[in-house]
Amino acid sequence: MIAAELSSCIGARGNATLCLSGGSTPRKTYDSLATLGGDVVDWSKVWFYFGDERCVPPDHPDSNFRMASEALFAPLGITPGSVRRMRGEHPDHDRAARDYEAELPEAFDVLVLGIGEDGHTASLFPGSRALGERTRRVVHVVGDKPPPDRLTLTPPAIESARLVLVLATGGGKAAAVRRALETPLDIARCPAQLARDAVWLLDLEASAELTGVWPT
Repeated sequence: MIAAELSSCIGARGNATLCLSGGSTPRKTYDSLATLGGDVVDWSKVWFYFGDERCVPPDHPDSNFRMASEALFAPLGITPGSVRRMRGEHPDHDRAARDYEAELPEAFDVLVLGIGEDGHTASLFPGSRALGERTRRVVHVVGDKPPPDRLTLTPPAIESARLVLVLATGGGKAAAVRRALETPLDIARCPAQLARDAVWLLDLEASAELTGVWPT
């Protein structure tokens, strides 16, 4: 689905934007994309962005950029100029957020998100003040998981994306997936509800607690 959408955008206007998530499930997706090579997508015409980043150097084991570099950029030979990474290592976190905001397109063509067991998505955690942000598109937050300092997209950036995909695998995500999709809307409690109307790609374990009729 990601490859098809990117190819469609490239065919329509000559380029495409893809915003990446961190985490183990997205990494498997990036591994799969990398195996496509240039057969389906002209990767030289794709601009890459990030939905969030830990405030660590780009070569740190916790860096989302490092993970994407290993799984996707290096295998595909993506040039550094095509990647817009969040400067998590910048000592002024707010400045880093504002600088990244200035680099964002008006809307992402494809935005990949995950969901945490607590219902967070990107680095928007339950109860975060950033969930009420309506002006800024990137902010610094202090999360509940180490490393706590992070940069993240805000609700307006997520809501404006043309195609949002939420990836979840494993039984540990099942309760969060149910809260996101089947409980009353309460974004402060379950931030992943920001993507409630997105395309959710779930394995059987992650969808195990859903009570509706869902495709497998």
